[in-house]
Amino acid sequence: MSYKESRNQRRLRRHARVRNKLHGTAQHPRLCVFRSNAEIYAQLVDDDNGVTLAQASSLDKVLDIEHGGNIEAAKAVGKLIAERALEQEIKTVIFDRGGYKYHGRVEALAEAAREAGLSF
Repeated sequence: MSYKESRNQRRLRRHARVRNKLHGTAQHPRLCVFRSNAEIYAQLVDDDNGVTLAQASSLDKVLDIEHGGNIEAAKAVGKLIAERALEQEIKTVIFDRGGYKYHGRVEALAEAAREAGLSF
């Protein structure tokens, strides 16, 4: 009997391959994206010290989003994470798409963060 990996297991394998090449620092943190069917999350990670510098998600009360699993929510989260990064004087990040395709909500979050002032 053959065994087929689940979609999430395949995504985690892709993410592990990407993570071997990406490394965030305090000056250039890693912008990680995680998306579920219902929500989307982003965080800035300093891998040298193993700390999260800033985070934003579609669950944040300041956004007041009714449904977090759509492109509009991803744009709002991208803008919010960029604002929080700029408050800490972080202008350049390393984008970590988390094993997801650069398409749809992941792309919308990235483009919104770029428009709000982050460069990657």
